[in-house]
Amino acid sequence: MSDLKQYVEKRKARDPEFAEIYEKGSMEFKLGVLLKHAREEAGLTQEEMAQKLNTNKSAISRIENHAEKVTLSTLGKYAKAIGKKIHYSVG
Repeated sequence: MSDLKQYVEKRKARDPEFAEIYEKGSMEFKLGVLLKHAREEAGLTQEEMAQKLNTNKSAISRIENHAEKVTLSTLGKYAKAIGKKIHYSVG
């Protein structure tokens, strides 16, 4: 395990607030990466995706880089634009 991973794990174990913030940020980062990857798999640029969603390229960039601010309806539209569906679950 890397020094960074060790530090993060120790810090999460002793600081519940840090752990919560870290996990939340990690999930949002993963969502952004997932959206970007799906768009690229569909063969679309950010500009093309923006046209499909009737918005601008900077809005697509924000969605992919700051996924914590994306709404469920926007996720649905994003998925539809690339021919995918969003599946929600509560666990």
